[in-house]
Amino acid sequence: QVQLVESGGGLVQAGGSLRLSCAASGLTFSSSAMGWFRQAPGKEREFVAAISGGRGTTYYADSVKGRFTISRDNAKNTQYLQMNSLAPEDTAVYYCARRKAYSGSYYSYDYDYWGQGIQVTVTS
Repeated sequence: QVQLVESGGGLVQAGGSLRLSCAASGLTFSSSAMGWFRQAPGKEREFVAAISGGRGTTYYADSVKGRFTISRDNAKNTQYLQMNSLAPEDTAVYYCARRKAYSGSYYSYDYDYWGQGIQVTVTS
């Protein structure tokens, strides 16, 4: 049974930083491509970042490029999202997800397992 559990969310002022973690179990993590999505109230879920298995190639949404960094620790079966220079528009529920094999990276339908989500709130 695949489980993805996010942690590290919370309340932060604009300009601050947070690091999200996603602990994975029930899958071969080292070879699994992973991603982060977010959903703000009244908006569609949107792609944030992804990282491939193996080489760990990374992909970012334009809105977070240069501010967010996705990484993984295969020994801990955990992926991370370091978020710097946070802005109020980054406020959302953030989701960790496992990408399907042979899929793209940018759409929700590319992913088959999801965490429960964690709230990130950025105040101005």
